[in-house]
Amino acid sequence: MRRDVANGWFFGVCAGIARTYGLNVHLVRLAFVASCLLPGPQILLYLILWMIMPAD
Repeated sequence: MRRDVANGWFFGVCAGIARTYGLNVHLVRLAFVASCLLPGPQILLYLILWMIMPAD
C-alpha cells in the first residue's frame, strides 16, 4: 500500500487506499469524511497512515 500523491488531495492516503483495493477514490474520501462525523480516532488514524505509508 502506497500513498498516491499525484492523485491525492491531502497527502494521498485515501487515494492510495482506493488504488490498492480497486475502489473509487471519491467513495473512499466520502466514507472517510462521513466517518469523521462519528466519535473516534479517525483523524489520528489518517495522520498515522500518512506517516507510515510510503509515497509513490
